[in-house]
Amino acid sequence: MADLQVGLKEPVFRTNCRVIYGDTDAGGVVYNANYLRYFEIGRTEMMRRWAMPYSEIEELGLILPVTETYLRYKAPACYDDLITVATSLVELKKVSCRFHYRITRQRDDGREQLLVRGFTKHACIGRDGRLTPFPPAVRRRIEAIFSRPDTGTTIP
Repeated sequence: MADLQVGLKEPVFRTNCRVIYGDTDAGGVVYNANYLRYFEIGRTEMMRRWAMPYSEIEELGLILPVTETYLRYKAPACYDDLITVATSLVELKKVSCRFHYRITRQRDDGREQLLVRGFTKHACIGRDGRLTPFPPAVRRRIEAIFSRPDTGTTIP
C-alpha cells in the first residue's frame, strides 16, 4: 500500500480551472475519468512554469506517457465549479517521474473541500518507444523543481 500514498511534497503548484458542461455526466457531476485531465492540466502548467514545456521535451524526441495512475474520490465536482488542482513532483528517477495531486473546491463557508487525490507515474521514452534516461539538461531543469521555494503559485 505504500505506493498508494499521495501526500503532496513542497513546493506545491496550484492552478484553477472551471468545470465545463462537457466534463460532466447526465447528473451534472464530473465523469470520473475526467479527473485525469485535471491532473494533466496541473502537471502541464507546473512543468511549463517551473521546468520546461512538454513541447520542448517532445522537440528533443522524448515523450512522457502515463504508466500508472491512482485516484481516490472523496466528493464530486459539478458543472461550473471552480476547482483548484494542487500538483507536486515527488520523485524523479533515471527513466521515470511521479506527480501527486489534490483537487479541491472552495465551499460556501470559505473552507477547502477535498474532491480527489491521486498520482501519475510517467516513463521517459524515445520516439522509438524505448525507455531512455532523461537527458542531463532536461533532468537539471526538472530537478530544479525540488529546490524551488513554495510560492503557492496559482494560475487563474
